Amino acid sequence: MQMVRSNLFSFFFFTGIILISIIFLPALILPQKIVLLGGKLMGYWSAICLKLFLSTKITIKGKENIISKNKFFIAASHQSMFETFFLQTIFNSPVFILKKELLLIPIFGWYLKKIGSISISRDKVSKDNLGFFELISKIVKNSNRPIIIFPQATRVLPSERPPFKKGASRIYQELKIYCQPVAINSGFVWPKRGEKKSNKEIIVSILKPIGPGLEKNQFIEKLEREIYSELDLMN
Repeated sequence: MQMVRSNLFSFFFFTGIILISIIFLPALILPQKIVLLGGKLMGYWSAICLKLFLSTKITIKGKENIISKNKFFIAASHQSMFETFFLQTIFNSPVFILKKELLLIPIFGWYLKKIGSISISRDKVSKDNLGFFELISKIVKNSNRPIIIFPQATRVLPSERPPFKKGASRIYQELKIYCQPVAINSGFVWPKRGEKKSNKEIIVSILKPIGPGLEKNQFIEKLEREIYSELDLMN
């Protein structure tokens, strides 16, 4: 029964994502805000499928911590595809920092480019990577959309605690803006491999902001400690 529910979820979720992508295909030549609406719809669709096929309860904690009056970037834990879709329903059309390979996916990659996603080649020094922070700085200065980064760099198991990558600390240090930490235990329901789990709860915990002014190493240690401490409470 669990496998049936998992397969039904996958079928309807990806079918819905494909349909939304096709419906919004003309938006690729229209203003960016229309494509961003499609991204929000994908986020809501992921929640609908989780609730309908896996009886998942989705709880959002700490809404009062969401930064409203200052420039900020989001640093979120990463256990599944869930957060890449659902966080668009909480925050104002976040700009994703993602692997360059994702932009090569037909149609979906076109959408990622259209919504202004920033790509980076991991563990490489390239021309694109050298202009990475200049591009982020330009977006933060000229837009009210927050940058979102996953400091773990890839999806991990709920029990894994890899050290955070340094990209988040460089954004924090160079832009001198607030950081909005977010801890999400989505891997218990929607793991990066294997079948999905039913009758569980996904908690999106929006933690207290970290203000500018810390040293780079102090910041990344604090960010890692606070997100992992919150995830430990969810286990």
